Amino acid sequence: MRERVICVFILFNINTLTVCSQRKITEDDIKLYREKVVSMFHHAYDGYIKYAYPYDELRPLTCDGHDTWGSYSLTLIDALDTLAIMGNYTEFRRVAELVIDKMNFDLDINASVFETNIRILGGLLSAHLFTKRAGMEVEPGWPCTGPLLRLAEDVARRLLPAFDTPTGMPYGTVNLRHGVPKGETTVTCTAGVGTFLIEFGTLSRLIGDPVFEKVAVRALRALWNAKSSLDLVGNHIDVATGKWTALDSGIGGGIDSYFEYLVKGAIMFDIPELLEHFRVYEKAIVKHVKREDWYMWAHMSKGGITLPMFTSLDAYWPGIQSLLGDVDSAMKTIHNFHQVWRQFGFLPEYYNIPKSEAHTGREGYPLRPELIESAVYLYQATKDPFLLEIGIDMLEAIEHSTKTKCGYATVKNVNTHQLDNRMESFFLAETTKYLYLLFDPDNFIHNNGSRGTVIQTPNGECVIDAGGYFFTSEAHPIDAASVYCCSTQKKQDDAVLQKMHDNLNLLSLFNIEDEETRFRGQKLKSFTQDLHGDKLGELNYELPSDGLSSENGFQNSVIEILSNYLKTSDNADNTLLKLGASLELLKSQISTLESTKSKDTENFMSDVEVEVDLRKTTNGENVEGSVGSKDSMKSEPVSNTEQQKGDRQFKPEPPIPTSNVVPDKAEAPPSGPKEEIVKGLGGGTDLSTDGDSLEKDKTVEHHESITNDSKRIQSESENRNMQQAEAPKTVVLSVKTDSTGQASVQTSDNVQSNAKHVHHINNFKTVKKNNLFNLKSLYNILGTGQQKETVPNPNIYHLYQTINHYPLQYLQKPELMVCKAQPFHMRLSVRGEMFTNKDTE
Repeated sequence: MRERVICVFILFNINTLTVCSQRKITEDDIKLYREKVVSMFHHAYDGYIKYAYPYDELRPLTCDGHDTWGSYSLTLIDALDTLAIMGNYTEFRRVAELVIDKMNFDLDINASVFETNIRILGGLLSAHLFTKRAGMEVEPGWPCTGPLLRLAEDVARRLLPAFDTPTGMPYGTVNLRHGVPKGETTVTCTAGVGTFLIEFGTLSRLIGDPVFEKVAVRALRALWNAKSSLDLVGNHIDVATGKWTALDSGIGGGIDSYFEYLVKGAIMFDIPELLEHFRVYEKAIVKHVKREDWYMWAHMSKGGITLPMFTSLDAYWPGIQSLLGDVDSAMKTIHNFHQVWRQFGFLPEYYNIPKSEAHTGREGYPLRPELIESAVYLYQATKDPFLLEIGIDMLEAIEHSTKTKCGYATVKNVNTHQLDNRMESFFLAETTKYLYLLFDPDNFIHNNGSRGTVIQTPNGECVIDAGGYFFTSEAHPIDAASVYCCSTQKKQDDAVLQKMHDNLNLLSLFNIEDEETRFRGQKLKSFTQDLHGDKLGELNYELPSDGLSSENGFQNSVIEILSNYLKTSDNADNTLLKLGASLELLKSQISTLESTKSKDTENFMSDVEVEVDLRKTTNGENVEGSVGSKDSMKSEPVSNTEQQKGDRQFKPEPPIPTSNVVPDKAEAPPSGPKEEIVKGLGGGTDLSTDGDSLEKDKTVEHHESITNDSKRIQSESENRNMQQAEAPKTVVLSVKTDSTGQASVQTSDNVQSNAKHVHHINNFKTVKKNNLFNLKSLYNILGTGQQKETVPNPNIYHLYQTINHYPLQYLQKPELMVCKAQPFHMRLSVRGEMFTNKDTE
């Protein structure tokens, strides 16, 4: 049971006495309010479909439609995922098919870049990720492909020309066919610059084209570089010069979603850099903007209060605070905002805090969702019944005062409750959605990770629908697991997990490994693969536990493992010939290793690493084996016939030919040798041979020759000068923190240990076709309107040339990392355990 507090306000002269009584809110009450929200949504939705479609919005007083932001059936797309959240999958499928069949964005209209992104692009991406849940037939590559995703890509590419500016900050308006309109103003609001990462980053990782994420992050970094000396930002900026044109700084309208996307983008895409930006802003806001539990407006360079106003868009802030664990402060702030609602029945756009009145000229309430949005976040964190009260007050006020025969109308004046003839699309996309989620505790959006859906994709097995949804600024939920499923990062993580599995040694984990067991359990994949190609390597047999315990144990064990294969192989004789010679070599080198180790085990084990290398040159000649330290092996120059190593990563070679006939040029193997490392044997051995040149009656002589050569090379390598290999270098950035906590960025060559902590945006899967010019209509963007097949539009080509060289590396900070497997509310840590505030470091 939950208690509902009913407060009666009694006026005595200028004093207000609040008399409160209590009654319990039962589960039946919550169900009743949920049903009321569904009824509210469908009344407004049906009114739009009946009277306004295909226009952007419904005019609820005259029951007709009009275009507002772009003439692309805005409300229909904006409301699509709300149908899925409310469980109306039949209507979702119908509308999704309608959008797929009818929607065309090749329009000669000027559209808001900001609004098109959050409403259209966000709506299409969210709907695309809900298609499987809604029972629609999906393509084999879903969620990395699909018709709604292709529509989203089309829209996003039409927005890209806006980002081709000297600063990287986008224009506010773009023509969907021709690009930025001639004479377009270069001034736009801060939120219009910093509210793209969730949508653009999602699209980049779903389709494998990094350009969208790059331009979004570039814009965020441009804003960061433009902040004042007080670490504040204004609310309007010139995108051509980076100069501020409006110097008022706060958390509300014109800035709001910039701060929101810093937090959500940092968590969703593992970019701690952005969370650090937010923490700096937050500290400055508390110092210069916050007064008690209110947030006002201050001069961004001087710090003094300029407007003692609360704006209705400020109401998102408690929700962001709850995501970062500052629940107590968030609850105090939302109490203040709720009192404004109770005073008028709605939130005015501007509220004068000292005067306790709606600001003249800004008394309207356009059915905004921010207050209920924060209530939903905080309720998931606290389960405080007071937050249900906020939802009940909003639901009853909207139903009582704004309902018309075909929808719900904007409140023109909160003092008189006079209505205006407009119902913005966010009423169906956000306000009703958040109200429904507040009163639907079992909705799949609230999944805590206890259930999910396993799917098979080209990227392997994925678990989706397990929670962890990120809401865009327009309340379009994005399943982070689906986005991760399509990303290259998943492939890299899978490879790391597989390598860990392959090298798992339980004895070592429990610290009971000794010298006798060090060699046991090593897989023969690289050894067998070189003998007869990938087919034999796939057998991946392991040595028995006593494989090296006797003089002949190693050789006998390997022969026993491979005997069944050799009996059935068409080339058994030839393979056995190579096998016998190679086993003799391996046995001899291990014997040398054992004798060397007994002399100085401790130093040897710390300085030397085994490298078993079965090589073959293009001309069939043998390559001498070598034994040396790790450093000498890494710095030793390689021959021109060898494939360059580069951080000890090797590419596989086709199987060794089984005859002495030189293959045709078209069938010749690559010039580089087959190279692979077998780690964990404890010594430093490099075996090299050419299986094709071995003769059966000279096996022993050949073995002795290579053994002697190995000893000679070992002696020479100890005195060899250190030289850099000719392989291309990989330069990565690494972060080092000193004893005072100061971090410094350094560059290093071939630093594999640091590279694993650096996310390269260029590591996206290869795009099979040039997505930029795959549609003729896209050639009309930003230019002459001519459709050209071979010459790209010069303006959009310039953007791609610029952004292609934009360095985008996400340097990780360990204490800011989060676990992707955790559900949303745990990942975001409602108590803040996941994150480290700079003030407490």
